Amino acid sequence: MTNLNDPDPRPNGAGVDGKSLPHGHLPVMLDEVLEAVNPSEGETIIDATAGRGGHAVELARRIAPNGTLILLDLDPGNLTYASDRVRDETGLDPISIQGSFASVGRELRARTLQADGLIADLGFASNQLEEAERGLSFGREGPLDMRLDPGSPLKASDLLASLSEDELTDLIRRFGEDPAARRIARKIVANRAEKPILDTAHLARLVCEAYGSRTREARLHPATRTFQALRIAVNDELGALEALLEEIERTARHLATGSTGWLRPGARLAIIGFHSLEDRLVKQAFARMDDKGWLKDRARKPLTPTQAEVRSNSRARSAKLRSATVGTPRN
Repeated sequence: MTNLNDPDPRPNGAGVDGKSLPHGHLPVMLDEVLEAVNPSEGETIIDATAGRGGHAVELARRIAPNGTLILLDLDPGNLTYASDRVRDETGLDPISIQGSFASVGRELRARTLQADGLIADLGFASNQLEEAERGLSFGREGPLDMRLDPGSPLKASDLLASLSEDELTDLIRRFGEDPAARRIARKIVANRAEKPILDTAHLARLVCEAYGSRTREARLHPATRTFQALRIAVNDELGALEALLEEIERTARHLATGSTGWLRPGARLAIIGFHSLEDRLVKQAFARMDDKGWLKDRARKPLTPTQAEVRSNSRARSAKLRSATVGTPRN
């Protein structure tokens, strides 16, 4: 998918403006993902973050006509789009599940399925950034919503209205890693007493005011980390990632003891993160499993996009792909 931490997330180059792309998005590190997952005809593959179907279509081409493709996404609109695209372009009819990838193990067990591979691109689709009404980008003036699943009860504006100064400081510091978290939280609390903070422009302005003269010196737009923190909290991004990794680890343990799980022995994993909080969780989980002998072929260092890809899609520049094989590799 895409990086949300651009200093200016507005279109700034080829392949960046979601509205100008045929499917509203460019899949990140597509060749590297296909090499890591190495899908073949007849296999069962999970795309845990279907997005606009960029990865899914290419996975489907390789496992068709007898393979099974399982798509998950929080965003019901993107899930429908990706599913339709896979059917139209490959003839394969995917299993589509609207919801968090945290539920992937439960969903496969309920269907008595076992997967040969899984990909999870932890970014967001470019079309989501371009839609101002989602409030994901400070480069697009719109309501402070930030929900990927419109059925979720909590919006970013709800957090800004209800959390105390200490709670906002902790949220921005933990999820945004912003050293100015206290000043930003204090500014938000002081201003919300006069007027509710309901739109992206208002919040971005307050963060810049909290930064003061340091705004001109900041490498990233001052609002970048605050928006990231709110997105993570609203969508429980790190909680969902931890749950996914726990599911993988539990299954890897079962396979190591000769039991079965929702992943087959030799299942290939490919997870793309876009900021240090995500990448750290994946790195640590893979390292734990590797130390216990539950993984094969774990890449010690993440792959990053080529310079050519970054030139064509600047939103890919922060991507880090970590891959591994669970249990005994296939022959």
